[in-house]
Amino acid sequence: MSDLRNLSESSIAPHHESTLQRVRQIGHLLDNAFVIPGTNRRIGIDPLLGLLPGGGDLAGVALSAYIVFEAARFGVPKSSVLRMVVNLIADALLGTLPLLGDLLDFTWKANSMNLALLESHITAGTLQRKADRNFMLFLTIVLLAIVAFVGTLITLIAAALWKLLMG
Repeated sequence: MSDLRNLSESSIAPHHESTLQRVRQIGHLLDNAFVIPGTNRRIGIDPLLGLLPGGGDLAGVALSAYIVFEAARFGVPKSSVLRMVVNLIADALLGTLPLLGDLLDFTWKANSMNLALLESHITAGTLQRKADRNFMLFLTIVLLAIVAFVGTLITLIAAALWKLLMG
């Protein structure tokens, strides 16, 4: 990740540099913020958020959606943005599984994958000049739908677990 932070950012507008830095920080925080003592493995707060009942997974999905949204605003090609959405959906669905999803979050690092896609387009200079307005509207609706779906799924799982435990 450190070599990605040193990329030349000449292919992005100067006013986007602070947004890029914020996106990098969020991705790092979610997937790689801490080193597991005694190992060289890194984890972020994403699997830890998943341990919080109710809103933890939802907060992680919302932050991940922000990364995808900003990548689209930077002008990442639609095909790569759609790949980012697939990574986000896989992470969101896996993360909602009680305990198993939290364990999978330690290895499936969708935010790191999405940042790598963004960084590869910055490095290659393949960002589009302007994000397509209709695509941005479509993407906003899709990302909000994913967040709403995860929220509903979490509620249904919590209700089922409550019913199972309480009879």
